[in-house]
Amino acid sequence: MSGPAFASAADLAEKTITFAEIGPGLYAFTAEGDPNTGVIIGDDGVLIVDAQATPAMAQAVIDRVRSVTDKPITHVLLSHYHAVRVLGASAYRDAKMILASDATRDLIVERGAQDMDSEIGRFPRLFRGKETIPGLTWPSITFAGEMSVWLGKREVRLKHPGRGHTAGDTIAWVPDAGVMFSGDLVEYRSACYCGDAHFTDWPETLKRVAGHDPVALVPGRGDALVGRDRVAAAIAGTTDFLETLYGTVQKAVVAGKDLRAAFADVRAAMDGPFGSYAIYEHCLPFNVSRAYDEARGIDHPVIWTAERDREMWAQLQG
Repeated sequence: MSGPAFASAADLAEKTITFAEIGPGLYAFTAEGDPNTGVIIGDDGVLIVDAQATPAMAQAVIDRVRSVTDKPITHVLLSHYHAVRVLGASAYRDAKMILASDATRDLIVERGAQDMDSEIGRFPRLFRGKETIPGLTWPSITFAGEMSVWLGKREVRLKHPGRGHTAGDTIAWVPDAGVMFSGDLVEYRSACYCGDAHFTDWPETLKRVAGHDPVALVPGRGDALVGRDRVAAAIAGTTDFLETLYGTVQKAVVAGKDLRAAFADVRAAMDGPFGSYAIYEHCLPFNVSRAYDEARGIDHPVIWTAERDREMWAQLQG
């Protein structure tokens, strides 16, 4: 009997889009566990957090923005380098700046082309209109630790709080409203994708995110979170997911188990509490592979290619 369909190749059902105001001039574009986009409206322009996967997918965001403001979209923030987040940037034609951390740009240089091919193969539904992607998205402004973008009188603080989902994750903090856009550092009832993660660092990075005490937060996937209690629960849930996963793999490595045995151990530990989460089955083999590497001392994630994806999937899910 064959195993589950590769990654999200069988996920063809359309998702219901929600466009919700979570603070004054602050919106969350969410779609039942698909990648989220944040919208920050200032006095004289709009900043978009994460561009979507293709120009066609980005147009759905632009249409919602136009339903609430006619101000130009002047800035696009890439919370990290993954193709599903960034390749739709060309749709934002008025954007004068594409922003990212220095580390995110370095990752685009190192592995952006391979990641693009890999992700298109994993999740075809999210790459509708892929023929309109002009190529890799390159930031025009990068920063090391943090910087402020001023949309008139409204400040948006962009911060690289530490390694986690990738080495270059960036958050957007809107201090006048106490609202956070976390990218994939925080998820809500969605599996964390950890194929390029830094497990040891990620929980500490989440503590820095929590230290802002957000009253609302837009996670990478899942519903927008309004209220301190819901934000804290999502951060705690993300931490629990990561620590259960990595702790289980660490024990397997110490016991001398191979990757396939470690995968079985993770299933036993995680299918119950987390198996209903969005993209859980998609993420699990990539997550265990990366955790197994890190637990054996490989700090820099191995580059995923379309070929490596399929080989790993056959080994663990075949």
